Amino acid sequence: MKKRKFPLQIVFFVIIPMMLVIIDVIYQRYSAFTQMAQAASSDTYIKWVDFNVSTQALKDAYKYDVDSYGTDAHASMSEILAYLCSKNGNNFDSYNTSSFTALTDRLRAGETMSEISAGLKLYSYYYESMEAVVGGFVGEYETVSGEKKYGLKVFSPIAEGYYYNHYDDFGASRSFGFKREHLGHDLMGSVGTPVIAVESGYVEAIGWNPYGGWRIGIRSFDGKRYYYYAHLRKNHPYTDMHEGKIVNAGEVIGYLGMTGYSTKENTNNISTPHLHYGLQLIFDKSQKDGNNQIWIDMYALTDFLRLQKASVVKDSEANEYYSTNSIVDSNAPD
Repeated sequence: MKKRKFPLQIVFFVIIPMMLVIIDVIYQRYSAFTQMAQAASSDTYIKWVDFNVSTQALKDAYKYDVDSYGTDAHASMSEILAYLCSKNGNNFDSYNTSSFTALTDRLRAGETMSEISAGLKLYSYYYESMEAVVGGFVGEYETVSGEKKYGLKVFSPIAEGYYYNHYDDFGASRSFGFKREHLGHDLMGSVGTPVIAVESGYVEAIGWNPYGGWRIGIRSFDGKRYYYYAHLRKNHPYTDMHEGKIVNAGEVIGYLGMTGYSTKENTNNISTPHLHYGLQLIFDKSQKDGNNQIWIDMYALTDFLRLQKASVVKDSEANEYYSTNSIVDSNAPD
């Protein structure tokens, strides 16, 4: 009986490519783990964060934080996400609630986060990373009517009632000026759509940028997050904004447009109207404008932020939109 030979075409066009893909996946995972281990063992500050948390995990952690607030079983959103990252190796592709439920069951049974996380090698690194990303998302705040609450302190960057669409474009190629990676997130919408401050903070940068056009940068009060909003509307990019101004989460800060990609100020050179917004993490002041900047993927966060949108009304006389449900952060300076 003759032995059947394996067709060479299958070897070259199927088996070898599959093996290369598997090797590449293993290499990527190993590289990611190595970078995390190096960041975790650094005796100075974190230099790299790969934010992969899913929208559902963000929602689960947020809900437990709020629901357990004021009880002995309370755990912050950052603590929960750090635990989940440690347990699943920062891989949320197949996230389900089993690890989350196991954690919250132990907390309700009387264990503390310190006890539960004691054996998790990278927990400290993940906690510091998650605190930098979502540390200002949940906490005490005051409503416009003066009511004090504990809950979500961040908003969607697009006002309620205004349509936008998006996809995960983080890391995509950009070529204006020089070839580079896209380090933000684009929300496609209509010119004039009110743009909302995601988190409270102060205006750190405002004005024209050849890449971002009319843009505004807002730093969180704890200094760890820098929100960048770009391609704002020609001729009327902002509301009453200026460098150093304190901005409340949910406040209208400007209007979606298509400015940028030009050295000439106030130029529409973007083909599709959209808001480019990004989130930079800052663990050391050298990271703000240095070569070791940390920008994270905002796709899952954008979907999470849909939980709270700013309602806006137009002042026809001033030709401006104003939010009716912005908040005053308890961490805001007096």
